[in-house]
Amino acid sequence: MDNKDQYIGRMLDNRYEIIEKIGVGGMAVVYKALCHRLNRYVAIKILKDDLAEDEDFRRRFHSEAQAVAMLSHPNIVTVYDTSRGSVAEYIVMELIEGITLKQYMNKRGVLSWKEALHFALQISKALIHAHSRGIIHRDIKPHNIMILKDSSVKVADFGIAHLTSMQQSTLTQETLGSVHYISQEQAKGAHTDARTDIYSLGVVMYEMVTGRLPFEGDSAVSVAIQHISSIPLMPSEINPDIPAGFEAITMKAMNPDLSLRYQSAEKLYEDMENLRKNPDAEFSAEDIGEANVIGADTSRSLPKSEEQVPDIETVRSIKAAEAEYANSRRRSRNVAMFAGMFLVILFIVGVFLYLWGYWLDDMFTEPETMSVPQFTGLKLDDVLLNPAYTDHFDFIPTYESSDSVESGYIISQSPADGRTVIKSENKPDIKIVVSSGSEVVIMPDLVNMESRTAFLRLQKMKLVVEEDRKTSDSVTEGYVIETNPRAGEPLVPGNKVYVTVSDGPEIKYVDMPDLMGDNIELAKGKLEALNLTVGVISPVEDEREENTVIFQSVMSGTSVPEHTKVNLNIAVNGSAPDTQEGTETGDGPFASDEPAAVTMPPLPSEPPDDNVIQPPAIAGGN
Repeated sequence: MDNKDQYIGRMLDNRYEIIEKIGVGGMAVVYKALCHRLNRYVAIKILKDDLAEDEDFRRRFHSEAQAVAMLSHPNIVTVYDTSRGSVAEYIVMELIEGITLKQYMNKRGVLSWKEALHFALQISKALIHAHSRGIIHRDIKPHNIMILKDSSVKVADFGIAHLTSMQQSTLTQETLGSVHYISQEQAKGAHTDARTDIYSLGVVMYEMVTGRLPFEGDSAVSVAIQHISSIPLMPSEINPDIPAGFEAITMKAMNPDLSLRYQSAEKLYEDMENLRKNPDAEFSAEDIGEANVIGADTSRSLPKSEEQVPDIETVRSIKAAEAEYANSRRRSRNVAMFAGMFLVILFIVGVFLYLWGYWLDDMFTEPETMSVPQFTGLKLDDVLLNPAYTDHFDFIPTYESSDSVESGYIISQSPADGRTVIKSENKPDIKIVVSSGSEVVIMPDLVNMESRTAFLRLQKMKLVVEEDRKTSDSVTEGYVIETNPRAGEPLVPGNKVYVTVSDGPEIKYVDMPDLMGDNIELAKGKLEALNLTVGVISPVEDEREENTVIFQSVMSGTSVPEHTKVNLNIAVNGSAPDTQEGTETGDGPFASDEPAAVTMPPLPSEPPDDNVIQPPAIAGGN
């Protein structure tokens, strides 16, 4: 099964390149993406595939897009684009570099009331803007509040937000918010409005300064019921450092009675701003709903006037609620005590059973042992097909080449034969090394490779090299002509390989003919017939017959290699022309009709060592 995300690496609408997954919600998956059109990183929320098939979920998903696209506020995540394509249905939002308020609280613990007030003020400003556009978030919780590096706040994830004009009468879809933060009317499935978000913000404020939620339970249903019928502890009972004003504002925001709760986010913001400016400010009962802050110690947080004495029924109700709260706490303590005792006993029993099974039991029983047989020298297939071995041991084979042990046979074992091991349901492991036979290498193609490179390659393959040399007209000297064995044949390290290396073309020797007195054309023919090269032909004034050879640079009878260059002097009866190098021009063998006068030096008695004698200098020549 391929667990790779289907969207990572894909391009949506030929614009957004999906890079990585950064979050998962109840309805959608959030990815980090690069917008190639504007060259910026964005967050893309893609509706989950199983929900995309449901028309109702698609409607709600795009209601969110429509709702958030109407908002433009520094404390609200901005929506850039939406799409309802065939590939995926998604919303493009700004990418927030920060952490959630929940992550921040988990890291910092209980926040100071000033820090909590700083965050709550920004959240309330976001709600004021949203409510002014007729939009209710309905899922305000720390998980949906992003904290940036500059401590500013952005409200995100309008996952169940809706336009006021789009509310429905069905109750089953009205309780989808996170249960620990939902209002009493959400828990009942009743009508929701802006005061619903105010209640959830009050719960967030409560959690920031106390480090705990006002209501907790074993299930979502039990928590929802507590929102409807229970009374939370006052924040100051958990954290005595909380100012009375902050506690009063928090409890009024959480008032289960809609008529006594803050009626607008603007009024909530106004009270918090007054508290920020004057932490010791006293709020009137009219402002904070003193008589309706359930469970509040009003003598500590609010002034009382003589005209505000409650009637007898109110006192009885408050005393009954306090008694019920005390009984509830007492029952909770009893349940917690018995649960703790049960868990301690369960832990002790578990530890005893663990020790008995893995340690104590072995102290009172003598383990059954067996001796390890000898497997070295046996064929692996025979061992693995023998139940007498496989019923008691697990074999772990590894392979290595060997020139002395036949392929498929066991070279060594661990533990060694004769060792004693404990016999148990978990069969002991026997590690065995099996021969894969002699190591086989393939003869490489070395033809036309420089011989030193070829020898090094063969030596690395642990082959023995024998060199042979011979002449070749087609292979450059020092390069490989052929090998034995040829390329592609299998070999074993240590085998001998014969390599034939080129000495270059074969050199043939011929005897130098006697050219003295021959006509120049005849002399040239004799040299070419013997594969000798005509060198420089120099005219020299002489009384002998015109155009006859009077000097040759290589003495006759000398053995010389083919293609040796032979320089010649020929007789002329006038002034000698310029020296010619083996070519003829004009009507005769020279370029000029008037040969230059030359002085014939005495001939050398012996040719130089290289058998090439330079012709004499021509007097007056170039």
